[in-house]
Amino acid sequence: MQGVIKAYDPTTGEGIVVRDLDRTEYLLAGDALDGSIFRMLRQGQRVVFDLDDDGHARRLRTGAEVDMGLPRPG
Repeated sequence: MQGVIKAYDPTTGEGIVVRDLDRTEYLLAGDALDGSIFRMLRQGQRVVFDLDDDGHARRLRTGAEVDMGLPRPG
């Protein structure tokens, strides 16, 4: 899924991402940034994410290449 960060607290790791498709808001999972290039998020930042079994956004990554239907570099 693709979306935009609505809010993020770097101290607690809590945040909200809004899905592009229908503007549904999802809380970030506690491990949302694990294995990600992100160390911090900012409001308005575009991301691609998955949902965990509890409906929380996880596995955040940049919105690029295959995830957004863009051609791969090189």
